[in-house]
Amino acid sequence: MVHLDNITTKTGDAGTTRLGDGTEVTKFDPRIECLGSLDELNAHLGLALAGPVPATYYDWIRQIQNDLFDLGAELCVPADSEIQIPPRITNHQVKRLENWLGKLHKKLPALSSFILPGGAPLPASLHLARTVCRRAERDLWKLADQEKVSDQGMIYLNRLSDLLFQLARITEDPENPAPLWMPAKKAE
Repeated sequence: MVHLDNITTKTGDAGTTRLGDGTEVTKFDPRIECLGSLDELNAHLGLALAGPVPATYYDWIRQIQNDLFDLGAELCVPADSEIQIPPRITNHQVKRLENWLGKLHKKLPALSSFILPGGAPLPASLHLARTVCRRAERDLWKLADQEKVSDQGMIYLNRLSDLLFQLARITEDPENPAPLWMPAKKAE
């Protein structure tokens, strides 16, 4: 378990921060950018959970929040560090997301148009989380371009963005559905 006595360390006042192994890096280091995107994604999921959420999906999202912390813990230490963190996101977590996606796929009709984010608060917030998830995935790929990171983390984020899209669809309010995209030609 983590124990934090003091939140204000003042170590970041000069534009740097420390990784999990004590390595000092700039606040715009690709690893920090990725960790920041994961943190933002987790905060958006927490906001989604602040409103009414069906129990099953609440449990799924809470599990995802824990997975994102696991991924962040894995990423906070560089692969070449003397401190070695075993992969925390494995094929198990990826398969769990794929299982959930399969369950949603069976319940949802095929799409005949793109969906514009909006409608009720819960699906709109899940669409926002999806876009942040896509950024986190891109940030992780940028980091992977520079150094070794676990492939499973990248796969996990890819599946997660799909799951968040489907969760936004399944939680739509029939009285306030997300609008459909109307191409310019049709809108005229």
